[in-house]
Amino acid sequence: MAELQAELINRVTWSIPTALALVGSHAGEGWNAMTTSWITQVAMEPVLVGVGVDKKAVTHGLIVEGGSFSINLWSADDTGTFVKFSKPATKDGMQLNGRPIREGVTGAPIFEEAVAWMDLELWKAVDCGSHTFFIGEIVDAGLPDPEATVASMRDTRMKYGGVKRGGH
Repeated sequence: MAELQAELINRVTWSIPTALALVGSHAGEGWNAMTTSWITQVAMEPVLVGVGVDKKAVTHGLIVEGGSFSINLWSADDTGTFVKFSKPATKDGMQLNGRPIREGVTGAPIFEEAVAWMDLELWKAVDCGSHTFFIGEIVDAGLPDPEATVASMRDTRMKYGGVKRGGH
């Protein structure tokens, strides 16, 4: 792929409007949350939501092992949180990277500061090359701040998607 084509692909895929969120995972003694923007609803009956996760990510292994994950939507006014979750999280009591959590119905971490959240039981994992598309059925959800504007990639300087670049 020519460099011009790769740059064009990156710019186009970065323009896809998506929410930015923290995906939480838990299995055994392992807890993690990671920043993601690859989220979409895929069905109504049952209500299924999917998220793309890099196969090398800590979260990937925890979702496979734990059979669940959470999606925590964040306020556009607090995007600094996403940088803290671009690497594996540190758990201290009931906090991940200093952000308070509680255990959801599935065992996945729910962030107390999320403006909306979903607790999902793993329904299917689809191999998509470098990533796995995890599809989960919503078993619990909350909307603590229905007036908040949900963060998106456009609210940050972060860029993820397109073709592989250094660090991906």
